Amino acid sequence: MDTGSTAWMLASTALVCLMVPGLALFYGGMVAAKSVLNMIMMTFGSVALVGCIWVVYGFSAAFGDSIGGAGLLGDVSEFFGMSGVIADDPKAVIPLSVFAAFQALFAALTAALICGAISDRIKFGAWMAFSGIWVTLVYLPVAHWVFAFDGKGVTGGWIVNKLGAIDYAGGTAVHINSGAAALAVILVLGRRIGWQKKGGQERPHNLPLVMLGAGLLWFGWFGFNGGSALSSGNAASVVVLNTFTATCSAMLGWLLVEKVRDGHSTTLGAASGAIAGLVAITPSCGAVSPVGALALGAVGGAVCALAVGLKYRFGYDDSLDVVGIHLVGGLTGTLLVGVLATSDAPNGVDGLLYGGGFSLLGKQAVGAFAVLAYSFAVTWLIAKVLDKTMGLRVRPEVEQEGVDVHLHAESAYDLTHPPTTTSPVPEPAAAG
Repeated sequence: MDTGSTAWMLASTALVCLMVPGLALFYGGMVAAKSVLNMIMMTFGSVALVGCIWVVYGFSAAFGDSIGGAGLLGDVSEFFGMSGVIADDPKAVIPLSVFAAFQALFAALTAALICGAISDRIKFGAWMAFSGIWVTLVYLPVAHWVFAFDGKGVTGGWIVNKLGAIDYAGGTAVHINSGAAALAVILVLGRRIGWQKKGGQERPHNLPLVMLGAGLLWFGWFGFNGGSALSSGNAASVVVLNTFTATCSAMLGWLLVEKVRDGHSTTLGAASGAIAGLVAITPSCGAVSPVGALALGAVGGAVCALAVGLKYRFGYDDSLDVVGIHLVGGLTGTLLVGVLATSDAPNGVDGLLYGGGFSLLGKQAVGAFAVLAYSFAVTWLIAKVLDKTMGLRVRPEVEQEGVDVHLHAESAYDLTHPPTTTSPVPEPAAAG
């Protein structure tokens, strides 16, 4: 047992857990004041539900021995109810239990990412039902494809082992997966009332909250990517360096696009650019050099800044740009591995620019678009069935008056009561 690596994995798990409130605040600040609590509740609610599913059968479906050796789904019975996970294995480098906790947060956050695309208009109960079904039918198989490595007598997922595509920390399983799912749910759910092709969406009600959320996500992402090394050695160090580097250049890339296109650089753009960089570097953080991370981040930030405008062109109401940032950013980072990868990085593979040819780029494309197609198709079916049975959308009056009050009987800000004072009220002057 490597106690140093175990300590790093425990710390990384705590860092990733901080991304939950980070995501809630990032999303919450971007919606209207009448919807902020609902956004926070959808984030925390899906995390809680997925955490329970993970213990019962989720971890086993993602990381159990592949059923039939096909690389499509893990054996649900192998670790059912976390059986065998908490036993002390003296041959293990890190305890299986800390790996299970670390990966539980990956599953929970991936499901939570989707809610940013559908703010202001979905029933909370329907969202919770969707989260549970989606993580079961979509996330768990995809996580097995991407994250489950072959071992001694154990068969893992087809993308990482048979195809040989590189996804260090979840560009496909997390970001392309959630982005494609978000697009599918948007198409089933429909646009918000009053949303038009340009400028009709609600403006962010609290930009400092958005920046705070982005900062917490950036901080937690060091554990998200760095913890995926599963050790505290050089690989984790390189990954952390690349994660920071790409985020910086992505923020500048987004702001430059804003300046050229709109004539000004915004706070919301800075926060969004940072997240775009974190998304893009996630699959490639162990495959590129720091200079490659600079280039990848700049491209990712600029491409995502341009991609968020596609919703106006095609008319889909992606409330908080989950498709434009996570789907497009995930695709960008995953494909650029095939171009910018260097054998000097921890993954040890050369991409196109380093003499590796087109082979790796082809593998990256197959893996990325396989996840995109599967996630979109199955998510659309899940959303369609739920819409026909329990109904996904709130009533029009609920949407217009605010989901916080109607769905949760709460308001984020008390703006209706007059201020109170402790100063003594002067007595009226005596007559005469």
